[in-house]
Amino acid sequence: MRKDLIAGNWKMHSTHLEAIQMVQKLSYRLDPSDYDRVDVVVCPPLTALRSAQTVIETDHLRIQLGAQHCYFEEKGAFTGEVAPQMLAKLSVSYVIAGHSERREIFGETDDDV
Repeated sequence: MRKDLIAGNWKMHSTHLEAIQMVQKLSYRLDPSDYDRVDVVVCPPLTALRSAQTVIETDHLRIQLGAQHCYFEEKGAFTGEVAPQMLAKLSVSYVIAGHSERREIFGETDDDV
């Protein structure tokens, strides 16, 4: 049976230092039994992914890491985009795809997603 998933999309909030604090504070508030019931994922901005990953791995937290976006190409001249393989190297397990803001503001379609 699949567990429920609780993911926090931080949008464009928090610096890398604030991300470290938020991950630590979240871990203090969760009981071990919480992780048995749900998968917990944080999705900080791209600039904070590495900092969040470091805290999660160093402190052996059961919090998982998610990204807010990825591009479908493996590499190339796509300024500002990030490839799935790049996220995988940061231990990112989830990506928010098809978010309403990406569709409305950037015109992403079902085909893009």
